[in-house]
Amino acid sequence: MTPQRVTLITLGVADLDRAAAFYAALGWQPAEVAEGARFYQMHGAALALFGLADLAADQGRPGAALGTGAATLAQNFETQAQVDAAYAEALAAGAVPLKAPEEVFWGGYSGYYADPDGHVWEVAMNPFWPLAADGSLTLPKPAE
Repeated sequence: MTPQRVTLITLGVADLDRAAAFYAALGWQPAEVAEGARFYQMHGAALALFGLADLAADQGRPGAALGTGAATLAQNFETQAQVDAAYAEALAAGAVPLKAPEEVFWGGYSGYYADPDGHVWEVAMNPFWPLAADGSLTLPKPAE
């Protein structure tokens, strides 16, 4: 078993159709549509949108008031211009701006927005983490 992996990220949403429309406006296309859920294939993992009540029931906590949690999802890009374009596209799709992209103290460039359900996304360019041709990220090995 590989302990350091995530194969599925599930976001609880108040209105599944609204959430699916938001992600469609960003270019996300579902690989599978199920009753009360949408599944999107990513590089080596999947993202799911799940109605809040259905998600609470699935967790064995029917009626629980689920929040968005203290988590950030991130997309890394190769250039600042790509970060700016992704941020603008998200805002045009209905995202709530949290922090416009800017140069940051650690030497990169990043901004934050929230989707219609309050899930926070970071769009960033990290010059220390090169991306593969397919956009995937493998952290560099530490210097010896």
